[in-house]
Amino acid sequence: MSQAQLLGATLKAGLWKRLPPFRLVLGLCPALAITTSAENGLGMGLALAFVVIMSNGIISALRTVIPSKVRIASYIVIIATLVSIVEILMKAYFFPLSEQLGIYIPLIVVNCIVLGRAEGFASKNPPLLSMTDGLSVGIGYTISLTLIGSIRELFGTGLWFGMPVFGEAFEPLAFLILAPGAFVTLGILLGLQNLFSRWRGEKFIQG
Repeated sequence: MSQAQLLGATLKAGLWKRLPPFRLVLGLCPALAITTSAENGLGMGLALAFVVIMSNGIISALRTVIPSKVRIASYIVIIATLVSIVEILMKAYFFPLSEQLGIYIPLIVVNCIVLGRAEGFASKNPPLLSMTDGLSVGIGYTISLTLIGSIRELFGTGLWFGMPVFGEAFEPLAFLILAPGAFVTLGILLGLQNLFSRWRGEKFIQG
């Protein structure tokens, strides 16, 4: 497989084969907690995407320098630094969104997706390929959270990114923006994804 084909396959994998909340079933805590609106889902997804792209690149570049025995601690230091940068930037330029996402931005430090890609991919592959993997997983996670947030906001409030979509006669399903609504929405999407995978004859799991 050529370099271009390898990069293309890696980029494509995060959009289905390694789609974090649905295929890897990782990153579920923020996927359930903060997706009360499409804006929150998009903001959280982009924040994690930045961290996973940069951490994959840095960890990959340092993989031959970091001693094996302290690699996890080293990964956490790198990831925590990047998360601090994201948090500062969000407070400076997107303060209302930062307040909405709250503790879930600092918690990216221990997000299984970021640590998993660092240990499972970036520590074994060159920087460009690792950053492509981070980009792929980050885009997939952003799309997933925005989709969950869109469904909950749209049918739970009748809005989408804060804009009214339905007429005055629309009766919102208010439970969708509560905790049970998050589980119901995620469960329905997981079920649809599994049906689609079965229809395609995929045996799966994770590559």
